[in-house]
Amino acid sequence: MRLRFLGTDSNQGGCPAMYATDRGTYVVQGKVVTDAAAIGDVRDLADDETVVEIEPALVRYLIEHYNDHHAKG
Repeated sequence: MRLRFLGTDSNQGGCPAMYATDRGTYVVQGKVVTDAAAIGDVRDLADDETVVEIEPALVRYLIEHYNDHHAKG
């Protein structure tokens, strides 16, 4: 899998960030959720999965990429 950087709201250029993959999916970079109660709220979290927390403003990069990709057909 290869990632293409879409954007970040970090002043340091790190976390949180949004990426598009060459598989037509997305990857988010964020803080790993370690709170047991929060993880307990996640449905069917497999052993090879985790959840990360991102700021709402980061979603705009996903929306922009999605709209650009689907506008081209």
